[in-house]
Amino acid sequence: MRVQSLHFENYRNLKENTIFPSEKVNVIYGENANGKSNLLEAIWLFCGGHSFRGSKENELICFDKSFFRLNMEFYAGERDQNAEIVYDKVRKNIKINGVEKNASSYLTEVFSAVVFSPEHLSLIKQGPNVRRRFLDAAICQQKIRYASLLSQYNRIINQRNALLKDIYQNKELKETLSIWDDSLSVVGAQILKERFEYIRQLRDAAQTYHSGISGETEELELGCLCTAKAEESDSVEIIRDKLRNAFLSSRHEDYHTGYTSVGPHRDDIEIKINGISARRFASQGQQRSAVLSLKLSEAELLYRRNGERPVILLDDVLSELDYKRQDFLLNKVEDYQVFVTCCEESGKEQLQKGKVFYVQNGEIQG
Repeated sequence: MRVQSLHFENYRNLKENTIFPSEKVNVIYGENANGKSNLLEAIWLFCGGHSFRGSKENELICFDKSFFRLNMEFYAGERDQNAEIVYDKVRKNIKINGVEKNASSYLTEVFSAVVFSPEHLSLIKQGPNVRRRFLDAAICQQKIRYASLLSQYNRIINQRNALLKDIYQNKELKETLSIWDDSLSVVGAQILKERFEYIRQLRDAAQTYHSGISGETEELELGCLCTAKAEESDSVEIIRDKLRNAFLSSRHEDYHTGYTSVGPHRDDIEIKINGISARRFASQGQQRSAVLSLKLSEAELLYRRNGERPVILLDDVLSELDYKRQDFLLNKVEDYQVFVTCCEESGKEQLQKGKVFYVQNGEIQG
């Protein structure tokens, strides 16, 4: 999969233009606040119509304009394709190969990408909920059914938590708690089994990438911290039983707190570098390298499942990385089309194969 051309009109601060990227690595450099990230964001919109920076659609329209238009020619599914996104502050119009679509979700069927931005460093720096979201979002890209499982699980959790609060006022309701525990155990076991399988695959790929990024000086380790004490080797049935026992054992605490204290919604991913917690002891450069390894591995797993390599978008990735780590990202991530933004000209100078774009005040040259 590769972007062949991208046309943008009235998008953020970018001046109307069409760019023709290299099928290998594309370095986009320039000073901050000139539009580098906006270019990556425009490509990312074709993955489903949402900004990776959490921006609202009205914020994507250039100041004093009434709409924005993005048009992308790309190669995917062994053929040339085209997609267009137009937003006019009222509605969004999507066209794929000239055919109008009534939802942005149709874009995910024809184009995919993986994005890294500085905000993704929260995968290591912040709490378990950030890592769970990363894991769940990655699995959802591969399996539509998984999103349904998450929705079902969250609905049951909300019902159980509501019951826990009612039990505080009416002790007789305790007898009905087992009904929700059984339902949570069945759905939760399926979620955990999917997570265990994804982490196993992610671990293998991430270790390889991190070894390359670090010049074979560091080993990245991933593991699941499961509140129900379930393990990767457990069957769905064993995980279900462990969850049921965990819900039962935590009831006394849950009565007092009014929420469910164990289960997939409370689990975490453990990330270590050379056997030491990345969150507590890794340097900024090591943390950045670890997250990059995870994102590159996410792309690799998408390729293994779909048979097509997603486009890789790396926003402000080179800062705080030494020369060898930068060289790996620019010259040794093979077989993928990559877009890298940076402020330093070093990225341009190190690039061996690809194309360089210079961005200044929304003008893109290259």
